[in-house]
Order: sequence, then structure tokens, then C-alpha cells
Amino acid sequence: MGPAVAIIGAGFGGLCMAIRLQQAGIDSYTVFEKGHDVGGTWRDNTYPGAGCDIPSHLYSYSFERYSSWTRRYPGQPEILAYLEMCADKYGVRPHLRLNTEVVSAAFDEALGRWRVRTDGGEELFDVVVSAVGQLNRPHLPEIPGGSSFAGPSFHSARWDHATDLTGRRVAVIGSGSSAAQLIPPVAEAAAHLDVFQRTPNWVIPKPDAAFGPLTQTAFHRVPLVQRAYREWIYRYAEGTLYQALAGGWSAGLLRKRALEHLNDQVPDAGLRARLTPDYPIGCKRVIIDSKFYPALTRPDVDVVTDRITRIVPEGVETSAGLREADVIVYATGFRTTDFLSPVEITGRQGRRLGDEWKDGAEAYLGIAVPHFPNLFLLYGPNTNLGHNSIVFMIECQVRYIMGCLPYLADRGPMEVRPEAMESWRRSLERAMDGMVWQAGCASWYKNAAGRVTNNWPGPTPLYRRLTRAPRPAAFRFAR
Repeated sequence: MGPAVAIIGAGFGGLCMAIRLQQAGIDSYTVFEKGHDVGGTWRDNTYPGAGCDIPSHLYSYSFERYSSWTRRYPGQPEILAYLEMCADKYGVRPHLRLNTEVVSAAFDEALGRWRVRTDGGEELFDVVVSAVGQLNRPHLPEIPGGSSFAGPSFHSARWDHATDLTGRRVAVIGSGSSAAQLIPPVAEAAAHLDVFQRTPNWVIPKPDAAFGPLTQTAFHRVPLVQRAYREWIYRYAEGTLYQALAGGWSAGLLRKRALEHLNDQVPDAGLRARLTPDYPIGCKRVIIDSKFYPALTRPDVDVVTDRITRIVPEGVETSAGLREADVIVYATGFRTTDFLSPVEITGRQGRRLGDEWKDGAEAYLGIAVPHFPNLFLLYGPNTNLGHNSIVFMIECQVRYIMGCLPYLADRGPMEVRPEAMESWRRSLERAMDGMVWQAGCASWYKNAAGRVTNNWPGPTPLYRRLTRAPRPAAFRFAR
């Protein structure tokens, strides 16, 4: 049987945790999922052009290498199908509680267990694993008059497929990663498209291509080929892309590549100037896309950099005047620094996690929080990556949590010591000093105070080493 484990979320993190429990013979777990099926962000984000900027063979579990990827960079339907396949193959579905949202979790000190309350009642668990991720709550900007718009308006993560954009004037507010993917197909359908850009982004071309029959056959019949390809992608990301983020030798090369891409794709000097960032490459997430710039150069597309003042029934009003629209799409990202929100988490002595994190979310190894016994986080604070696959980090975290379970059985509830958390905080601060995210740009990597709460500042092999096994000295135990 093992401990009773509550897993919140059924995306990459929640499924990985469930699969590893299943493989260890622990079937006393429940996966709570507020949506209608597994998939997390890949279930929710169904906008036109949705896809991943990490190559498919790396954006997958190491224990479930998939030889049937159709192209280097998978689209949303293919990634979702992969996760659905994993849920089926590893027997997770009987443990799913779909259409069930976790409202709160409170640690009962007398019982040494968690009271998990959902919209359907309350249950007791020994362990709570949060797998809600960082990209699960859409951010809608507070623009005056937002509710006054006469036409359809929606966030990219809640795409309204009933709204036909054909022949209509469309306004896309935002120009980040989601916008870069959806703008090309929207521009194809719309009569006119306005792209409202606050800050330009660095863009490098996406070397995407379909895998031919011979390549797919090699991946399928010779597993070593697929393993070597995955390893090559991983090592390139660590050896080149990470160095750019750390201010290393490749930063100049990456910037040069981005500028060449901009110059090649955007012939108009005025538009090119508006699309040229004034901050170091990597400070904000770099967009990897080859269709974005060509879409912006279409005669029926305008890039609007005037400040938005309000939304009116007829469209979007800016400091330069009204831009009429029939449909507004908010490609404005997610509330990435509101970790675990809106779930109310209460630990020992009535401590509320929201209060503990009022100055910014933090967790030991991104996994454990002082005063919250047997609460573990996947894709928690300071574990996002700007250069590699988050699935790698999730697998490291799941392995670490699995390593904690024997201690729970022998020594009761465990919580990370405050002094271990303080030591971890200092090491993060030292590591952050050399990272490009500390430059003066605004990004979803930072909280309102400008502190980087989302990203891991080291190479991923270091994180793997740090999370290889729990150190008992870093924890307090009940016995």
C-alpha cells in the first residue's frame, strides 16, 4: 500500500509522480485534476499554432522515450496525445479524480496528516504533492473598460473555438511566446490584425522539420539512435544555451543570430527598429519561431507600440487613437509567480503558505518548505529553465520525493529545517548574480519586487546531483 499521497494536477509533473509511485508498488495515491482529462497546460492551450519550443525527443520522459514523434518540435495535439498515452500505459487512470478542484490543504498536527478539501468534500492524506506548475493560471491585464468590449474577447489559454476569425478585425494584445505562435495562423484568417506590443522580444529561427520515414524507422528499431539524439539535444542546450544565459561565450553568438534573423525577415527599417530589443538576449524568454516575423510584415498586419489606455466597445484605444476590432485575444501570459494559488495551504501552527511567501515564493531545492511537513512541490520556485526541458527537472524532483518516502515510513512526518532553507536561499542569490535575468527587463521570471522566483540559475547536471537523494540532516522528523 504505502503512504496515502494526494497529487494536485495531471500534467507532466503529476503524471510523472503517479507513474513512479505505481512502479514502486504504491497504489494508495489520488491525482486531483480540475480539468476534464490529463495534460495540464497542453490540455488547456489549444490556440492555433500551439506547440513547444523544446525538441520533442527531449520534451518527454526519459523512461518513456517516444519513437513516433512526427517532427522536431511537436504541436499541442501531439504532446497531449503523448501524455494521454502515458496515463493509459502506466495504469494511472483508475487513480484520477477528474473535474475536481483542490480548494485547500491543512496539516493536522494531532494526526500528522493532511486534510485535503476539494469541491466535493474532505479526505485525509499522508503526503501532498503539488504538481500545478507555473503556467496554469492565465494573466489578464487590468485595462480600463475591459468588460465594455462589444465583441468576443478571450485569453489565448482559453481559446474560444466557436469564434470564427475569418474576415474579421482582430486585436492580439501581447507579443510573447504564445502570441508568436498564434499570430501567423490568425493573420491568415483575419481581414486585419493589430498586434499590440509593449516590449519587443529576441527571436531566433526554429529549426523545425518533419521526421522522414527512414528517421522514424531508425528511432523505432534502433533505440540507441534515439537515445543518442536526445543526448545530443541535451548537451547542446547545456553547452551553448545555458552559457548565453550565464553571460558566457555564446551570448554574443546568440544575439548575432537573432539580429541576422530579424534583418533577413523584416525588410522595413521602421518596423525592424520597433522589433529590436534594448536588453540583453535571454533576460526575457527567447522566442524560437520562424513564422512570427513574416506574419508581422504582412500588409494586413500592424504592430502597434502605442500605449493602450482603455478598451471601448469598438476596440482598443491607445495614446494615438482608436484601433477598431471585432475580436480581442489576450496573449498576455500567466500568473507565474502565484505558486499554488488559489489553493489555500496551511502548515504547522496555522501558518499559511501565502503569508510565508508574501515577499516571494521560495522552497528548498524548489521542493520543500519549512513548517509544511510532507508537502512537496514539482516545478516549484526557482526550478524553471530558460534553456532546457522542464521535464528533466520534474524527473529529478520526483526521484527526490520518492527518496523521502522511506524516511516518512520510519521517522514520521518530515519538514525541511529553516537553516537548510536559509543556506539554500544564499546559494541561489550567489548563483543569480551572474545570470542575464538580473538585467533591467521585466519578465515573467520575476515577481512584482523584481526578484527572480521562477528560474533555476545553474546547469541542470548540478540540479540532478543536488536532488539525487534527500539529506536527512536538512530535515526535522516527528520521531
